[in-house]
Amino acid sequence: MKFLVQSLAFLTLLFSFNAGAVKGYVKGKYDVDPAHTRISFVIPHFVVSEVEGRFNEVKGEFNLAEPFAASSFSATIPVSSIDTGVKQRDDHLKSKDFFEAAKYPSMKLVSKSITGTDDSFKVVATLTIKDVTKDVTFEGKCTGFVVDTWGKQRAAFQMTGTINRKDFNINYNDKVALGPAVGDEVKIRIWTEGIAVTPPAKGK
Repeated sequence: MKFLVQSLAFLTLLFSFNAGAVKGYVKGKYDVDPAHTRISFVIPHFVVSEVEGRFNEVKGEFNLAEPFAASSFSATIPVSSIDTGVKQRDDHLKSKDFFEAAKYPSMKLVSKSITGTDDSFKVVATLTIKDVTKDVTFEGKCTGFVVDTWGKQRAAFQMTGTINRKDFNINYNDKVALGPAVGDEVKIRIWTEGIAVTPPAKGK
C-alpha cells in the first residue's frame, strides 16, 4: 500500500511538471541556476582509465535572442569548487601543479559566436583558465522550456566540447610505464538551467 501511495504521488508530480511545459522558443535574459547546472569533465588517468570530476559552483547568464544565433552567454566558475570525490586529489588539482587556485581563483567562459538553431548549434567561446584565454568550440542543443512550480520560466541546455589542458598552462607531466599519468585531452560536458529575469517573450 505504501508503495502504491508513493507511486501515485510520483506520477502526480510528473504530470503536474509536464503540464507546465512551454512549447516553443522563449527568448529573454536568464540567470544560470547553480542548483541545476553541472559542469563536468573527464580526463585520461595512467593511460588505461579515466577520472571524472565536476565544478559545483557557477555564476552566469544567457540572453536568448531571435534568431537564436544572436544569443549569448557568460559564466564564471570558481576553481575552489572542483570535486572529483577525493579531497586529496582535489587539493592537488587546486595546487601549482594544476589550476593554481590561490593565484587564479576562477575560470571564465564567454560566447563569441553561435551558429545553428536552438535544436542543434555550435558555439565558439573564449575560455580563460589561469592566465590564458583561448577560443574553444562546443556543440549543444536546447532540451526545452518549462514554467516551474513557482511560476518562473526556465530554459535548459546541454553542451559538449574538448580542450587540451596544456593549452592553458596546466603542464603537470608525471609519467608511468605506458605514458603520461594524466592525459592532455579533457572532455567537458555542461548541463544548465536558466531562470528568466525579464518578462518571457515567446518566439517560434
